[in-house]
Amino acid sequence: MPATLEAESTLTDRYQTTVPETVRRALRLGKRDKIHYTIRPNGEVVLTRAAPGDSDDPALMPFLGFLARDMARHWSLAGVRAGAGAVLLALPLWAAAQQAALGSDLASLLDYARQNNPELASMQHEAAAAAQRVQPAAALPDPVLRVELENFNNYGNSAGPSLLPSKVAQTKYTLMQQFPAWGKRELRRQAAEAEARQAQARAAVLWAEQAARIRVAYAQYFLASGNERITRELLDLVTRMEQVAQTRYAGGLVAQQDVLRAQLEQTAMRSELIAAANDKRQLQARLNALLGRGPGAPLAEPQDLPALPATAALPATELLARVREANPLVRAEAARLEAAQSNRDLTWRNRYPDFNIGITPTQMRSRVTEWTLMVEFNIPLQQASRRSQEREAAAMVEAARARAEAAATQAAAELEEQLSALEAARHGEELIRTRQLPQAELSLQSALAGYETGKVDFTSLLEALRQTRRARLDLLKTQVDAQMRAAEIERILGDAL
Repeated sequence: MPATLEAESTLTDRYQTTVPETVRRALRLGKRDKIHYTIRPNGEVVLTRAAPGDSDDPALMPFLGFLARDMARHWSLAGVRAGAGAVLLALPLWAAAQQAALGSDLASLLDYARQNNPELASMQHEAAAAAQRVQPAAALPDPVLRVELENFNNYGNSAGPSLLPSKVAQTKYTLMQQFPAWGKRELRRQAAEAEARQAQARAAVLWAEQAARIRVAYAQYFLASGNERITRELLDLVTRMEQVAQTRYAGGLVAQQDVLRAQLEQTAMRSELIAAANDKRQLQARLNALLGRGPGAPLAEPQDLPALPATAALPATELLARVREANPLVRAEAARLEAAQSNRDLTWRNRYPDFNIGITPTQMRSRVTEWTLMVEFNIPLQQASRRSQEREAAAMVEAARARAEAAATQAAAELEEQLSALEAARHGEELIRTRQLPQAELSLQSALAGYETGKVDFTSLLEALRQTRRARLDLLKTQVDAQMRAAEIERILGDAL
């Protein structure tokens, strides 16, 4: 029977531990490998090497919480200690993984903002409130009941005052219901529906703007992170260049000036790293504000930019049609126009009076002796006032129509502008990717080889290094510019490309 190997480690104050070497060898663990924990009913915890591709289970937190409660109720003290230790080990890992995931890609940021942005939530609640005003707009007003006790002091007889209908001379019960003139209720419902659509479109406008800001901020965050990464890589290269210069200077092959220039270049790059870190921090604060989080909340490093559709998949005529149909601002102005038209028609309909219908049973002592039917309506005598209201409503319709046309024209112009800028950014990216960057990298490799053999001076080597860095940054900037143009196009469309 093979011997059983045992090992132990100590938990720190933060419930962290080092996996013993014997365990690492047995599980063939390397740096950044994942460990899988299996908690058995008897309280034992089994550690295995996680299979490649395993990801955090979104149900892990509820399951571990249930497991901890179940252990506290039913398991032995030793089992509780072992299981609780595994839970405490697993929870920080789970929380850290979930926290680190936010910011690594654009989709996670947009999902978080859609669920947590307070400004968007307020607009959505306002839209929901507007939708609830549709039914009451077309409803009849509540009926009115009036009770009249005549001669309740019983004047002329020996009975004293009373509030009981059977003990007064006469009681009238009047039930009245107001009815608007025909068509008014339907127009009010149409106006309320249009206002509800307008509120929904305003919420869509806000989300389109917020999503565009998040996408632009994420692209800039990616640029700052990429700038920092490129600068660090080239800083390492300059450090190696300094070592080569030191070696050649020690052999009397170059002047000390080469070493000093390499050190100055490193100092300049470290200064640029400080600026890049500051840019990242500011962009993190901007992203957190757009997400509705605290300015210091952590964000993961951006991993990649979202893919853009091919130019052939973006025909201008099709996108223009989508703008007219789906642009949130155009839809909001169209809904405003519909509401104005319904209110104008309602104002015209006010030429016809509303009327009330009432019915009155009359009770004398303990029985009803007669019934009265009543109809009343207002007389529309103030024609000058009504004509002014009608002219006002007609002017509001024309104003709404002009705003709707202006919104559509502005959206079409912005779309054309952003499509042109996107195409230019893509052409620039292609040029840098296929020509400028390969030429710069080839020049740097040639300069490095030439400097080591003494055929190229240090100034030419530094210039080749700067050209390579400039080309890589220019490529990154064109990619980010394309992302920003795409964000504006999606804002105009009100939907993803």
